[in-house]
Amino acid sequence: MRAKVTQLLEQALDENESLFLIDLSISEGNMIRVILDGDAGVTVEDCIKVSRAIEHDLDREEEDFSLEVMSSGVSESLTMPRQFKKNIGRSLKVKVKEGSEVEGEIANVDEKAVTLKWKTREPKPIGKGKVTVQKEAIIPYTNIVEAKVMVKFN
Repeated sequence: MRAKVTQLLEQALDENESLFLIDLSISEGNMIRVILDGDAGVTVEDCIKVSRAIEHDLDREEEDFSLEVMSSGVSESLTMPRQFKKNIGRSLKVKVKEGSEVEGEIANVDEKAVTLKWKTREPKPIGKGKVTVQKEAIIPYTNIVEAKVMVKFN
């Protein structure tokens, strides 16, 4: 069952190259769950097309199943470089393996790391008071425990 679903899913994603797979799970009782993301987001129509592409070639008479196709939610952690790239310019909160957290704007993304920038107030090197300074952190994906886009409401 898994091999057939994977093949059908790959064919469906080949038809829309802006979409990519975040997770595919098939639990007992053949409950198929597909989570997608897209370079320009995922529409309901995208989910319907992928669902139909999978469902069309599976036979319920042969093996019963349920199918759920959905987009990655805003509260989900980012897991792939492609997800980080589509969120450049947005605020991100990252928990790293050492246990600390970094929050900043995604400034750059490559295949190995994400670069965050933020401003902070620090004491002046000389004299009293504080000064605003620009900070930057390059965080390798292998060091990230969790990375969530911070949704801000203005």
